[in-house]
Formats: sequence, structure tokens, C-alpha cells
Amino acid sequence: MNVSNPRALALARACHRILDDKKAGDIRVLDVSAQSSITDYLIIATATSEPHLRALRIELEKVIDAAQERIVGIERGQESGWEVIDAFDVMVHVFMGEVRERYGLERLWRDASELPAAALQDKPAKKPRRAVASRTRKAPATKAKTTRVPAAKRKKKSAE
Repeated sequence: MNVSNPRALALARACHRILDDKKAGDIRVLDVSAQSSITDYLIIATATSEPHLRALRIELEKVIDAAQERIVGIERGQESGWEVIDAFDVMVHVFMGEVRERYGLERLWRDASELPAAALQDKPAKKPRRAVASRTRKAPATKAKTTRVPAAKRKKKSAE
């Protein structure tokens, strides 16, 4: 993992998170810093439809802007099934399934190391566990036993 550029890694994590949140398929993050002089991370993901593809691009633009990183360029062909967002140190390729299969970027960059999903997910800080009060069940309150006297006997007693 390329730790020499922590900003790029943070941006790659943010892009991975948004792609995962927005249901992109087969998300791969490749560390290409040893193979490429133009970028450190290459992110490849699959969209399920053209509207999904556009929505993923828009969300990625928001994440990159929020990280205060500059988008160098965006390439998108009219219904080409492939969108590229270039944020200099991180380049994101989002494909439709059949287009991704055809171009096979993973095969082209097979010498790059893939970052495992666990390394890309932000690990939330563990909250300290509070001591939980014992939840022992209290025995139900017992009612004083009362004997029911049939109405006929009550009348007889009151008559006496």
C-alpha cells in the first residue's frame, strides 16, 4: 500500500466508500504508483445501468470536491458505458458490465497491487462498553388470595 501519499489514500478510501454506499459492483482499488507516473490509485467499479453510471459519477464528484481535491478531468461518452474521473493521484473508472469486460483494465494493470476492502474501510472508533445493569427478573407480585363466595351464600349470610 502506498503510504507515501496519505492524501491520495484518503481520497481513494472516500471514493471506495461512496461507490460501495451507492451499490457499485465489483469495486477494485489498485495501487499503481510503482507502474504509473501519472496516478497513484486506480479505482474500477461497475454500474448497473446508464442512470446508475451517471449517479455514481455525480456522487464521486461531490466526494472529491468535499475532500478539497481538484478534478483534473472527466471523460464520458454519450451512453458509452464508461466514465472516468481524474483527480490526479486517484483515477476512477466506472463501467457498465459488458464494457468493463471488453476493456479489461484489471488485466492491463495486473502488476499493480490490489488494496483489500478491509484496508479501505474506515474503521469506526470502538465506543467504550457501558456496564449494563443486571436484568434479573423480579418475581411477580403475589396477590392476597381471596376466596370468592358464591352470590347465593352471600345472600344467605347477610339474611342471618
